[in-house]
Amino acid sequence: MKNKIIWLVGILGIVFISFFVSINLDKNINHEKNTTIKNESGDIKQLVHDYSVGNLKNGSASITSQQLIVTDKNSNQVTYDLPEDKFFVSIAPYIQQTHPCEIHSLTGCRGEMANEEFHVYIKNGKGNVIVDKKMETHANGFIDLWLPRNETFTITITKDEKSAQSQISTYEDDQTCVTNMKLL
Repeated sequence: MKNKIIWLVGILGIVFISFFVSINLDKNINHEKNTTIKNESGDIKQLVHDYSVGNLKNGSASITSQQLIVTDKNSNQVTYDLPEDKFFVSIAPYIQQTHPCEIHSLTGCRGEMANEEFHVYIKNGKGNVIVDKKMETHANGFIDLWLPRNETFTITITKDEKSAQSQISTYEDDQTCVTNMKLL
């Protein structure tokens, strides 16, 4: 009888230890799936660019006004803080087709006019010209821009005889995906 009790206590002990080890492993795995990395270098712009142009294909990436969010094929998620002084926005000019968008998916959003050249003219609320140059959309149909934070801008995009104009702002929680610029 004593042997059965000792054996039963031993089995229960193993079950309890296994249960608590399992809980701690789950906590560690969940912690690894959601990691935030502070932006301590200028590499964040290159990382955003690499996802945007398709150089990195190991999962999905989206970008909010504050963070780059990368999710790998195993659903592990890493977020990178964006620079405090720069705001990322991606613009897809179009003629016929667009899609509604607020938070840009670097790996999923597709614009109508891929690999085409446009003239981009941007001025801030004080009338200072921020951008005045020819730019080409990436293979995804978007033009990526890093603008100063906490400002409002007027953007004019021109191709041949057609143009589109819009106002955007770069405050916290503003949209990073602009798909409403129809060339007329």
